[in-house]
Amino acid sequence: MERIYTSIAEKSDREILVCEVDEGQPCLSCEDMCPGFAFHSWRNNCRHCKCSREIHDVYNDNFVNVRDRLGWKREEEPAHQVAKEKTLREGFTWVPPGLSRKKIEEYMDQLPNHKVPRVGSQGERYRDLQIIKQLPKQDLSDRYCRHLLESSEHKEFRIFRELRDQVAMDFGTVIEAPLETTCFSCKGEIDKGELVVKALKVGEDCSWHPACFVCHTCEELLVDLTYCHHHKNLYCERHYAELIRPRCPSCDELIFSAEYTKAMEQNYHKEHLACWNCDKKLIACRYILREEHPHCIPCYQQLFAHNCEECGKPIGPDFKDLSYKERHWHEFCFKCVMCNKSLVDQPFAPKNDKIYCSDCHDNNFAARCDGCSNPFRGGMKKFEYKGKQWHDECFVCAECNQPIGSKSFIPRDERVICVPCYESNYAQRCTKCSGVINKGGISYKNTPWHRECFTCTSCDKMLAGEKFTSKDEKPYCGDCFGELFAKKCCRCTKPITGTSENGIGGTKFISFEERHWHSECFNCYKCDASMVGRGFLMNGDEILCPECGRS
Repeated sequence: MERIYTSIAEKSDREILVCEVDEGQPCLSCEDMCPGFAFHSWRNNCRHCKCSREIHDVYNDNFVNVRDRLGWKREEEPAHQVAKEKTLREGFTWVPPGLSRKKIEEYMDQLPNHKVPRVGSQGERYRDLQIIKQLPKQDLSDRYCRHLLESSEHKEFRIFRELRDQVAMDFGTVIEAPLETTCFSCKGEIDKGELVVKALKVGEDCSWHPACFVCHTCEELLVDLTYCHHHKNLYCERHYAELIRPRCPSCDELIFSAEYTKAMEQNYHKEHLACWNCDKKLIACRYILREEHPHCIPCYQQLFAHNCEECGKPIGPDFKDLSYKERHWHEFCFKCVMCNKSLVDQPFAPKNDKIYCSDCHDNNFAARCDGCSNPFRGGMKKFEYKGKQWHDECFVCAECNQPIGSKSFIPRDERVICVPCYESNYAQRCTKCSGVINKGGISYKNTPWHRECFTCTSCDKMLAGEKFTSKDEKPYCGDCFGELFAKKCCRCTKPITGTSENGIGGTKFISFEERHWHSECFNCYKCDASMVGRGFLMNGDEILCPECGRS
């Protein structure tokens, strides 16, 4: 484990204090797969796992005062500086200067809970990481720049640093708002007496909510209120520096050389545009991006090229890689296994881990039509019924041989028949109208009828579901049958419908010498006594009981 401590910049009274621990620290991404962070010779990555330095558990070894890290002289005024002892006594690793304990708590309550730098909390770790990220040591002193190769580059660095410190960088201050105003960032209201952050280099009239005092680029809280401003926007030092100078993504240092190269929309030191695997310089060389990292052709072919299923050789970047279900072929190897026809931009089909052109596949493996026995080819319509299948043009009526297509059909004796042929040749027809009975028909004496056609012979009343009787094989409703054919009662003259062979219901009646009476009407014409089962006398058309007859 290496600890990096005090460094004094050349030709400067400024003391830069950096106490970061990184060597041997575990990788938070790879975990046990990485033995610990080890410096690459020039990249800002681990030599073991290739993850960036920031992905490892890098931390500051001691209590950090940002002024010491910047090399700025500490303020003597208590309102501008808080001692380490007081800060820790308040229970935090940093507090804004000039506030009472109550106001410190009020300020911290306005920050996201996981970003409050309370001792031993997640917020303490958050602040530690933001110090390392927002205030990179290579931006603060040229002693930490490994790639300033010329004295002119050192000079340019110091000019950048001095101008940044004088013009753009400062610390925010926390005060009570002297009057009602609005937040410069979110435009929300700020009440008088509410705690606000001021950035004097931006403007005395500008105020921010504590949680809104963030970097315009990364949107993280500006660590310990350390800000740089550019065109009225707030930035952390890292992202402000990138507005002024290009930053090499490989070594994470600002570029001060007169010559550098641009690739993948980023700027690199000329010697740092290199293969991610072997570090070969890629200036004026071909390379291939893989997971946003450039690789030279040999490394890409060794690490990522697929082997061809046909010839077994790697498919290099100079050849098209044709793939199907995680299998790969050279363009010139992608052929039908039977006829050797090229399948590039042609339809094909797999079978038993082999690929075939559509013709070979259909001729050997495709299902066949039960009509013509030819195979079904790709894109053809297939009609299936009761386990059989037909081409569109083979699915025809067994009677007229016309294609059925998507029209209705009726099965008959394992054959399919179109509706017109079925109605013409096989369908039942109504006894009355001779029309085809498609649905809802009824049967009477083994003859079919439409429901609407089965009516009373006399009055045309529909008889389906009604009681009826017949006369001479013709159906009649009860009323019409009674009026037309039933015997008439000699007493009430109404039809007697009942027990005759053509009658309906269970009505009893009396017959005597071609004359008929309802049972309830067979009474003495004088005393109205029932004569059913008794002797009676006839007096003309009248029936009399013996007593009335004697009188």
